[in-house]
Amino acid sequence: MVFPGGFAVVFLGDSALVFLHIRRMKVTRREIVRNLSLAAGLSAALPWDRARGVQPARLDVKDPAAVAVGYVENAGQVDIKKYPAYVKGSNCENCLQLQGSAGNNYRPCGIFPGKLVSVSGWCTAWTPEM
Repeated sequence: MVFPGGFAVVFLGDSALVFLHIRRMKVTRREIVRNLSLAAGLSAALPWDRARGVQPARLDVKDPAAVAVGYVENAGQVDIKKYPAYVKGSNCENCLQLQGSAGNNYRPCGIFPGKLVSVSGWCTAWTPEM
C-alpha cells in the first residue's frame, strides 16, 4: 500500500510491517553523462592505491628466496664456479618465467610472486623461452 508523500507499507506475515520511502527519480541523460564524467575525472586525479594496484617491490638479492636460487641483478656477475649450469647469454629477459610487458627494466617473475626482477638478472630457475 502506498501513501501520499511516497511512503509504502509492506506486510511480512504476522503483523510485521516494513516502511519504505519511495520517491520518483527524475534523472536526465545529460545529468548521468555529467556525473559519470565527473567521477572519471576524480578517479584519474586520485593517487595510486590498492584498488589500482601498487607497483610491487624489486627483489633484493639478499632476500632468502633470491639467495636460495642464486639470483643476481646482472647476469654478467654470475659465479660460474658456483653455478656451472649458467649458459652465457641467459638472463631473465629470455627466461620463460618472466612476465609483464617488454620494455620495462624490472618485471614480475613466476618464481618470485609479488616482486619485480631485473631483466638483465639471472637465477638457477632460468628456463629458456619456447
